[in-house]
Amino acid sequence: MDLVNPAALEKYRFSKALRPFSFPVAIIACLVGIAAAYADGYWNLGSVSLILVAGVLLQAGVNLINDHADLPLLTGSDPLLQLSRDRVRFNFKVGMLCFLIAAVIGFYLITIAGLSLLLISVVGLLGALGYTVAPINYKNRGLGVIMVFWLMGVLMITGSYIAVGAPFDWSIVWLSLPISCLVSLLLLSNELRDYERDIDDGLSTLTVRLGYQSSVWIYWSLLVSALAISIVLALLGYLSHIWLLLFVLLLLPQPFRLLQAKAADRKGLTPATARILLGFGTVFCLLILL
Repeated sequence: MDLVNPAALEKYRFSKALRPFSFPVAIIACLVGIAAAYADGYWNLGSVSLILVAGVLLQAGVNLINDHADLPLLTGSDPLLQLSRDRVRFNFKVGMLCFLIAAVIGFYLITIAGLSLLLISVVGLLGALGYTVAPINYKNRGLGVIMVFWLMGVLMITGSYIAVGAPFDWSIVWLSLPISCLVSLLLLSNELRDYERDIDDGLSTLTVRLGYQSSVWIYWSLLVSALAISIVLALLGYLSHIWLLLFVLLLLPQPFRLLQAKAADRKGLTPATARILLGFGTVFCLLILL
């Protein structure tokens, strides 16, 4: 990195790297699984609390190791670069600690829920590590949006359902699909926000590979898919009062405007998308319970 931009390096500060605006991913995914288990007659307050803690820890871990792949870019003797390298390494260590604690909680829940949870836990943990860590680093292979659909969507929701004490049932997989689309949507919004910077840094995210406008179409396709799948689930009897999801439409004008904005004005896209996930997910849990 020849030119040192202090503002650009601020993203490695712990409070920035933690990305708390993304926590709705883990919270909503876990709550959907918990709500589905409750609707099927399974409830354990202790397990529910541990599931939510483990879910947030996994999300925090993914966020904190996210910048580890940037280390080769932070070369040079400038004090700001050295500080950034130290921050990235510190964040990585804290992220790994988050994974470790989440793994301990997960294995405890396995002793309660049974071995059916073991495979989901192992695949989810390895998948989270592979997000930016070499040699997998599927973020830079353009696979991040696809992988989080399964890892932070389908697997986390299904795992939460089983961890409460419910036996595996394909219905939870179908119920996980709309939220999984929105989990991918949130990551895609992050790529769209950072599109120009990722090109400058030589990163090969899905948005960089496909181009900005093509990725905008994918953004709206994921959102429409979440709504369409929810309608199908309602028609099949998995959900009721589907009309309540219409309230989520009130959250769409801001991301629509930001998607058309210039790079410098696009910073609010990811928080705006997180609000869509939080609003949709909250109503979706209510629909399951109803």
